[in-house]
Amino acid sequence: MNISILTTYPPRQCGIASFSSDLRKNMMLYNKNIYIVSLSDNSYDYPNEVIFDLRQDSREDYKRAAQFINKEDIDVVILQHEYGIFGGQDGDFVLDFTKNLKKPFILCTHTILDSPNENQCNILKILGQQAFAVIAMTNKSKELLNRIYKIPLEKTHVIWHGVPVFEKTGYEAKKDYGIAERPLVTTFGFVGPGKGIEIGIKAISKLRHKYPDIIYFVVGETHPSLKKTMGESYRESLLQLVEELDMENNIRFINSFVSIQELGRILYMTDVYLTPYPNRNQAVSGTLSFAIGCGRAIVSTPYNYSLELLANNRGLVASKADPNELAALIDSILSSPKLKSELEKNAQKLGAKMSWPNVAKNYIHIIEKSGSDLRDDDTCINTL
Repeated sequence: MNISILTTYPPRQCGIASFSSDLRKNMMLYNKNIYIVSLSDNSYDYPNEVIFDLRQDSREDYKRAAQFINKEDIDVVILQHEYGIFGGQDGDFVLDFTKNLKKPFILCTHTILDSPNENQCNILKILGQQAFAVIAMTNKSKELLNRIYKIPLEKTHVIWHGVPVFEKTGYEAKKDYGIAERPLVTTFGFVGPGKGIEIGIKAISKLRHKYPDIIYFVVGETHPSLKKTMGESYRESLLQLVEELDMENNIRFINSFVSIQELGRILYMTDVYLTPYPNRNQAVSGTLSFAIGCGRAIVSTPYNYSLELLANNRGLVASKADPNELAALIDSILSSPKLKSELEKNAQKLGAKMSWPNVAKNYIHIIEKSGSDLRDDDTCINTL
């Protein structure tokens, strides 16, 4: 079977690019040939699996890419959807691709807005109608796809965001970072407005009186697209906040795109993983998925993904994006080895099910069932 994925792709630094690279590698474990149609915002030195380079702001390229796939020995396309990676208003150039595509495709949704504008709603409605199957990453997202975008429930399948199979290390790695014996709270991912890092910094400042040596790692560089428009203004505002709170000894920025190996080491030495997102409608968080995959004790603000994945005592979720409440939850973990161990154990159980080999197997199962009635097939539906 030959499969093509329409997506951003490394070396472009983008969460969906990393997602698709991991999906490809793990689908290939099941003897599938996976080719990439890359969405580019620049000139990149792509690997050989990229068979077509689609310039995201060139409308003609979307038609040309579809025509190219039509002529190739491609059985099915997986279309990764996020409004911001496609050209046009709200990314509507993607409709030129699907309009001209004569091969079946699966729609993989990364952002499900609960209050979309009319154009955003129409785009996802049309894509959902055209696709033979739609992937959501939470049960809440599946419900929104049906209620708001009118995509039939029987067409939609919930498959979690995959997580790498990290090499398991331990707290001894703290020595390499010069923080041995210090309680470590970590947040990672591209840095930018909407990530709530300022909320995390304020939460840590509330804990310093009880844990003078506490340290908060903010791991990740500023999103490349944000750099082009805003430079480092957001990161600079965070540095100013750290200075104002006199927290230089307690906050460390690792301003780089870290490798999977290094990320695994950081996560496994983390005492509490924190997602401080202020947006309650956050549909998916790959970073939260990674933390669950490593079986971390997690504290989070309330958003759709965290409320679903951290249910059943797999983590602690605040009632709102409030530094004081987040600080109290972090304190409850640091002061209770029993609670910390219980949260880690519960997260690890779910993390094992979210490993990329299992996720890739679910995608393949849906593809292989493409010629049959999908409504009778519920083996890919995740229950939490």
